[in-house]
Amino acid sequence: MKKILITGANGQLGQSILEQSTSYKNVECFFVTRNELDITNESLITQYFEDKDFDFVVNCAAYTAVDKAEDFPEEAYLVNAKATEYLAKITHQKNIPFIHISTDYVFDGIDSIPRKENDSTNPIGVYGETKLDGEILAVKNNSKTIIIRTAWVYSRFGNNFVKTMLKLFKERESLSVVNDQIGSPTNALDLAKAILDIIEKEQTVYGIFNYSNEGECSWFDFANKIKEYSNSSIEINSVPSSAFPTKAKRPAYSLLDKTKIKETYHIDIPEWEVSLKKELEYIL
Repeated sequence: MKKILITGANGQLGQSILEQSTSYKNVECFFVTRNELDITNESLITQYFEDKDFDFVVNCAAYTAVDKAEDFPEEAYLVNAKATEYLAKITHQKNIPFIHISTDYVFDGIDSIPRKENDSTNPIGVYGETKLDGEILAVKNNSKTIIIRTAWVYSRFGNNFVKTMLKLFKERESLSVVNDQIGSPTNALDLAKAILDIIEKEQTVYGIFNYSNEGECSWFDFANKIKEYSNSSIEINSVPSSAFPTKAKRPAYSLLDKTKIKETYHIDIPEWEVSLKKELEYIL
């Protein structure tokens, strides 16, 4: 039985791991919220680990308010970088493999090609910069680190694009969605399963891996699929990103190349439309 500590228990991914973990007989998961373990406090982390032993630590906690990060860069850095450093240090001391969740925002999204793990990074905002800092600090402080970069995460839990769309479909007769940002929606339950599958493997390969659902679309395409699968009659208008100015720039092209995780860990990745349809069947 492998004992796993998961931080960020209240987030989409933390709750999705909890949901998926019931299907894994060889895994026992322990979930902590910030109230139970403040990972931005190194001394509290040290105290917490004094009398505990885990086989893996998975860091799902993150400062994900992309626009707010531009105004509060110190807060974003504390959660996304320093807390990651603290966890990497303690897991190294205890000889525990460390899985850290990162983002497509470490890339600038300028080139319209799926990004590979070893491509040059170039974040275009504070959120991406602090997540990249977290990656660097994780690898620097624990050689047994797996970084999983993901993108466009949604789920039945928390706040996300899918749930926002469903809410707006009920409130409005029409809405506008951007058509010039391209990526692949990621069902947090699929990502959670991939993480647990990696933990269950007999051999662990460390390094950076990409994970999102297969296929590609714009936010406009995504919204239209949500409309189709929810049988909504709302009118959705296609507009450029310039129609919705935001404090933080978004990568225009967020597609991640998943070849490495598929070949290394033999992970089966569902198409985004298939996962979306299943999730909406549950939500609705």
